[in-house]
Amino acid sequence: MVAVIGSGTSIRRTFLYNENKVKHGLAQCLMAGNYPVGLEDLNEKQRLNMLLKTVALNPDVKRNSIHISLNFAPGEQLSDEKLREISGEYMQQIGFGNQPYLVYRHDDAAHPHIHIATVRIRPDGTNIDTFNIGRNRSEPARKTIENKYGLVKAEEQKKQAFSLEPVNASKVVYGEKPTRKAISNVLQAVLSGYKYTSLPELNAVLNQYNIAADRGNETSRIFRHHGLVYHVLDADGKPVGVPVKASAFYNNPGMKFLEKKYLANDVARQSHKARVKNTVDLLLLRNPKMNLDQLVLKLKNEGIHLTIRQNADGIIYGLTYVDHRTKCVFNGSNIGKGYSAKGLLEKLQGISLKPEDRKLKTINPPEKEEKSVPFISTNPDTAIGGNDNEKGIIESIMGHENSSQNVPFDWKRKKKKKKRR
Repeated sequence: MVAVIGSGTSIRRTFLYNENKVKHGLAQCLMAGNYPVGLEDLNEKQRLNMLLKTVALNPDVKRNSIHISLNFAPGEQLSDEKLREISGEYMQQIGFGNQPYLVYRHDDAAHPHIHIATVRIRPDGTNIDTFNIGRNRSEPARKTIENKYGLVKAEEQKKQAFSLEPVNASKVVYGEKPTRKAISNVLQAVLSGYKYTSLPELNAVLNQYNIAADRGNETSRIFRHHGLVYHVLDADGKPVGVPVKASAFYNNPGMKFLEKKYLANDVARQSHKARVKNTVDLLLLRNPKMNLDQLVLKLKNEGIHLTIRQNADGIIYGLTYVDHRTKCVFNGSNIGKGYSAKGLLEKLQGISLKPEDRKLKTINPPEKEEKSVPFISTNPDTAIGGNDNEKGIIESIMGHENSSQNVPFDWKRKKKKKKRR
């Protein structure tokens, strides 16, 4: 079981998010904890008013809303009654056992999970301290519940491989539960799992699963209001049907959400840049007469997807590398000039930069692919066959300064400071 706790400034927003899921048939309200009457005797307005009145007891607390999700491993079959028991025990153990709360079972993802909406204000108007609640209270509660109910442990759940399947545009029925659920499954895995720093980089991953994130053109209402929608793509990569707003998905993966990710991802992906660079260098070294199509296939075998961006005339203007092993995405120019569209096309069989030569269709495969594996001897003069170009590539790959840009502390030499007399 994986527990995620979030706080917010509006309990109404948290409540409506879950209630809208219920209205669309994507969720069901299972429990109303610490309400004066049972769930069956409450309507939507009464469920919300209980939470609003509790929050009003202490208007000085701004982040008064708590939104919890308890996520179970795919394949775990838990009855509604069991989910109610787990919810009650979890709330009790994290210190919210006496708070009014609502429990919803969501059916919009590949794994079973529930959402809990509650507030931080006690019935006497005091505030519940949530500092380090995840480490100090949620983690012990999670482990106790996992052992008691025999659930898959969070540590094991995170190690399980998640298999994504492209959304099948031919079977899409817009507005129906399976479509949104399929898109949500891909978004949950990609948005939090991959390291991207721009919308084109994110789309380089999403497009592989027949999905695209779109801000619209600069004059559109969506763009002007900093909005975002997600499209389903057909086999030709063209949007089909009505797009789904980012706000319709859990965590609202809109532009504000993505821009926060960009900053953190840019730092996290730096140590993985060398793997892409070195992989391309080795492939070019071993296959000197390789063309772009062949490079795409060989990179795929190494777990790297190369996205080629070209205009209506077929002119290539950009390359994006998606490393599925490290889950990092890089524009070619981020890796280096030699890995951008311009630089890489120059390396491939000496292709010129004239527009007619930059078209993908003009890059014909050689009659016979020749493999050239570098021979390293003990003679420094002939260590790499005497080819200066190959020497440079090998040195750039094998040099420790390019491995991850991190030099061990013991290797660093401190400059001696001259003492002033």
